[in-house]
Amino acid sequence: QLVYPHDFRLTEKEKTSICYLSFPDSYSGGLGDTQFSFRLRQAGGPRSSPFQDDGRYNREAPLTLQREAAHYFGYVYFRQVKDSSMRRGYFQKSLVLVSRLPYVNLFQCLLQLIAPEYFDKLEPCLEAVCNEIDQWPPPVPGQTLNLPVMGVVIQVRIPSRVDKPGSSPVKQCNQENLLPAPLVLPSVHELDLFRCFQPVLIHIQMLWELMLLGEPMVVMAPSPTVSSEMVLALTSCLAPLRYCCDFRPYFTIHDSEFKEYTTRTQAPPNIVVGVTNPFFIKTLQHWPHILRVGELRMSGDLPKQVKVKKPAKLKTLDTKPGIYTSYKTFLHKDKTLIKRLLKGIQRKRPSEVQSALLRRHLLELTQSFIIPLEHYMASLMPLQRAITPWKNPPQIRPFCQEDFMKSLEHAGPQLTCVLKGDWLGLYRRFFKSPNFDGWFRQRHREMTQKLEALHLEAICEADIVAWMKDKSEVEIVDLVLKLREKLVRARCQHLPVKEETLQRVSLYIDTIIGSLPEDLQAVLHH
Repeated sequence: QLVYPHDFRLTEKEKTSICYLSFPDSYSGGLGDTQFSFRLRQAGGPRSSPFQDDGRYNREAPLTLQREAAHYFGYVYFRQVKDSSMRRGYFQKSLVLVSRLPYVNLFQCLLQLIAPEYFDKLEPCLEAVCNEIDQWPPPVPGQTLNLPVMGVVIQVRIPSRVDKPGSSPVKQCNQENLLPAPLVLPSVHELDLFRCFQPVLIHIQMLWELMLLGEPMVVMAPSPTVSSEMVLALTSCLAPLRYCCDFRPYFTIHDSEFKEYTTRTQAPPNIVVGVTNPFFIKTLQHWPHILRVGELRMSGDLPKQVKVKKPAKLKTLDTKPGIYTSYKTFLHKDKTLIKRLLKGIQRKRPSEVQSALLRRHLLELTQSFIIPLEHYMASLMPLQRAITPWKNPPQIRPFCQEDFMKSLEHAGPQLTCVLKGDWLGLYRRFFKSPNFDGWFRQRHREMTQKLEALHLEAICEADIVAWMKDKSEVEIVDLVLKLREKLVRARCQHLPVKEETLQRVSLYIDTIIGSLPEDLQAVLHH
């Protein structure tokens, strides 16, 4: 019915997709308000963002919270109430916030404030809210922001890449004595993992492995809320490693990718997809891993844990909750985690404490797996003394899987993790996954930039006048052009170089040009 701000351009295909994704697609029978989220592939060519950002946010934010280039997130507030004046006897409406940022907590909290007012007052309410949001500061990683909206101030800290993984969010101090007291969100994005993973706590290890390997997985849930929370919880359990495959927290049969995902002529794609329509049991039963969950209920004891079942059991519409897979885990189960969570339940520990335990466990598991890879990757970097000013910087040595496997004997995950199992087999499978590819490219890019930066510093330390003594004009002009190109690249790519280094290189260039005959000087200055 309405897009606000009015000048926000969506293609017809995107509008249609957003409409289908904004409503539950199976009869849930529940009246009242529900919230859930989805993720949507951008249709049409790249569009300029209304926010001027030179890429600084993505450079400083954790990899898992970067602004997406080719997808939108949709955050939905859906209301269904009986209303005899409506043709179907119900009032049904959704308010959807569309963003490229994965701040699920912040945006769902915002919708809780806006949506009830919007259903009551309609467009004027949105106009007022958008005017307030227009005044918000940009999300700068590492900063605590106060965001005023509708008489409330939401206070959040934007996470930064330099935060220590697993450290609890910095206690937020009220810099100004805000009145009314702000609504403080402990995190812009972290879900209550303990609540989300309630029915599958004893299988957390298996789910972590399936995510790490980028295996195709379907989450079948009774509602979009449960489906989207479970998918987001699953994709977040590799942090700080980025989950590089596709994921759809909520997916409907009207989606333009429906045919692509349900075809049996090729293997299912590397994606986690959340669905609620029972029709999917039939169309997706050839997928290798299917997690079927019921409604999430918080109770005082350990909820009934789902069982792992053979995929062939997934036949009928009254399929019981369970993990339908023939996957055999590489690592043995960690009994201590379950014991600690059970003890927490008996002692009535708050859910956020249990979530912190769970998140710490997953973080340690991911770190034990990734640290040997990081160490090996660092060993491929050329020695600093091999970087000389007048030659191109040396290359990073190629990643050799067999050499890495050999390095595990004395520096493997067994040093930091008590878990036994086939770690080597897990690494071999990981090398074939999009997550390895994504991790490797990111690391390689960072190392290349570091080499460029070291090379610029080496140039600064060099004696340029001595070098020029026996060089021809052609060689000197060539050097000027190369140095200029390096400067441009350093600024465009925001290389990790001190500003004074860049200024010194700039000065060098001027010095060299000044030593050349005037006709050449004119050409180079031009």
